[in-house]
Amino acid sequence: MLPLHDNVPTRSFPLVTAGLIVTNFVVWLWELSGGRLERHVADYSYYPCSVTSSCLPVAVKNVHYWESAFTSMFMHASWAHILGNMLFLWIFGNNVEDAMGHVRFLVFYLCAGLAATALQTYITLQHSGDAGASIPNLGASGAIAGVLGAYIVLLPWAKVLTLIGIFPIHIPAVFFLGFWFVLQAMEGNLQLHHPDSGGGTAVFAHIGGMVFGALAVRAFVVRKPLRPTF
Repeated sequence: MLPLHDNVPTRSFPLVTAGLIVTNFVVWLWELSGGRLERHVADYSYYPCSVTSSCLPVAVKNVHYWESAFTSMFMHASWAHILGNMLFLWIFGNNVEDAMGHVRFLVFYLCAGLAATALQTYITLQHSGDAGASIPNLGASGAIAGVLGAYIVLLPWAKVLTLIGIFPIHIPAVFFLGFWFVLQAMEGNLQLHHPDSGGGTAVFAHIGGMVFGALAVRAFVVRKPLRPTF
């Protein structure tokens, strides 16, 4: 399922959402510069093992773990990775920003990313051992999951135009995002029981981010979002 857009207008241009998207693409182009993608990923990604100083020699890092918790939030591993993340951020971030205001939304976004990293770190250290904890974590999806959690609380019945195969269908946000969360939970359960089947996706970052967003949204909102247009 590929979301295309929703049916909720905004009062003003989503400056922070657009700024985050631009920043992520600038960082991505920097990652690609000089053919040093793998080196940049190694240096500036987040390693769960760095919290307990248990990293294997394969884990090459250039910054302290608390710094990499932020730098990794703006890094990606492929074009598909960044394009998918930025699409979700644009569709759902603008209305959450409209309800929170620019500054509050930026703080919320960063806190969601940190909450996502915290849960992923805990699960990894408990279940994956030093080898799993020495795999670099990167991507904006944990922070974006926080935005999705906020959206589902604020606008559960907004319609999301979704491409299913070749057919565009309007789906209520509560079903679209609820289904997305259930998929993360199912994959997370699979990873807990069969760690080798994880596929490199930090699903507990998605779960942690979305739960944080749903629980914390009321503390950041200053006004109701606009009503859906239909």
